[in-house]
Amino acid sequence: MAYKDLTVLIVDDFLTMRRIVRKILRDLDFQNILEAEDGTAALDILKTTKVDLIVSDWNMPKMTGLELLKEVRGNDSFKDTPFLMVTAEAQKENIVEAVKARVSNYIVKPFTAAILEEKLAKIVPR
Repeated sequence: MAYKDLTVLIVDDFLTMRRIVRKILRDLDFQNILEAEDGTAALDILKTTKVDLIVSDWNMPKMTGLELLKEVRGNDSFKDTPFLMVTAEAQKENIVEAVKARVSNYIVKPFTAAILEEKLAKIVPR
């Protein structure tokens, strides 16, 4: 399936970061891009819209990326959705915690378009 046919949900409380990720995804040929400013808003979207990929920040108000990941994995409707965690925290224990929660892949800020593309290729085959 081509990237252009997939729906991506970007979850980040920082508008500038959402814009950066959106631009990279557009450059990779993703066309259906949704945005949420936190995990609770993301869950609302997931309940009404089929999403093929979630790119979420870790640190957010209301609901963290890890809490969102656990909610996603615990819901039969979207438990298998590829989930890419974006984090400024490169601490091993955080990564271990995300892996335990069945994150598909993670990326540490700051990152380049090439790194994002490489991480996506591992979880969403073209």
